[in-house]
Amino acid sequence: MKISTLLKQGNPVFSCEFFPPKTPEGVAHLFETIQDLKLLSPSFVSVTYGAGGSTRALTVDLVKRIKNEIGIETMAHLTCVGAGKEEIDAILLELSEGGIENVLALRGDPPDGQAFVCPPDGFSYSSDLIAYIRGKFQFSIGGACYPEGHIDCGDIQKEIAHLSKKVDAGIDFAITQLFFENSSYFRFMEQLYQSGIRIPILPGIMPITNLSQVKRFTKMCGATIPKILLSALEPVQEDVDAVMKIGVQYATEQCLDLLRHGAPGIHFYTLNKSTATHAILSQLRRGES
Repeated sequence: MKISTLLKQGNPVFSCEFFPPKTPEGVAHLFETIQDLKLLSPSFVSVTYGAGGSTRALTVDLVKRIKNEIGIETMAHLTCVGAGKEEIDAILLELSEGGIENVLALRGDPPDGQAFVCPPDGFSYSSDLIAYIRGKFQFSIGGACYPEGHIDCGDIQKEIAHLSKKVDAGIDFAITQLFFENSSYFRFMEQLYQSGIRIPILPGIMPITNLSQVKRFTKMCGATIPKILLSALEPVQEDVDAVMKIGVQYATEQCLDLLRHGAPGIHFYTLNKSTATHAILSQLRRGES
């Protein structure tokens, strides 16, 4: 089913994001994780690309297997990096023939230490990729957005202008970068509304289970960790269970607040682990009953 259709049904859409593992053992563990989360009926799952499009073939293979073997709706990430129109056409055709109906279209990250270079016969911006997909295929298309501003830009008005171009190009919905302060999302949504943008925006939530790891992520993407959360985590950061408990509780409260205030669902950044997401989604599902 297309994610655009799921979002029109009126129920909260809960989704989980995974990345392609580097080893066969990692792939086996990923499928165990997804089977665990399937018990909570996620609306869909997505699979990312590696930097520079380095996991392109594995991403395509995984989304097809997840949908056809496990039976969960899937979305493939697709980036502009390192691929011209001929290769993008081949990927989209394989996805379509494999029963995949959803794509998250992104500019993507170049390999570490390299600048982004537009491939020959390729695209420099995600909005161009989105327009190309919309003109040739029948996918439901998602895009990314950044409530605190993109790290390469830092200007929220420019971020809104970029998202507007993606909407004009044909995205059906967007998923936010991770954030830890709901006020960032609510403020962003108000600014989008004032700018005439009405597409569903799924908030991206990452439960903190490893503080040093999340600090690296936020440094790379420009998100901020609230002082009140840091002050709770830093004294116990070497205690795995304590960090997990605080991280799950905080993320659960975040999700409940977002849903109470009209968010169309929650997109979980899982880091290929199920424990924290399973605990949070279990509580959200109980709240629905």
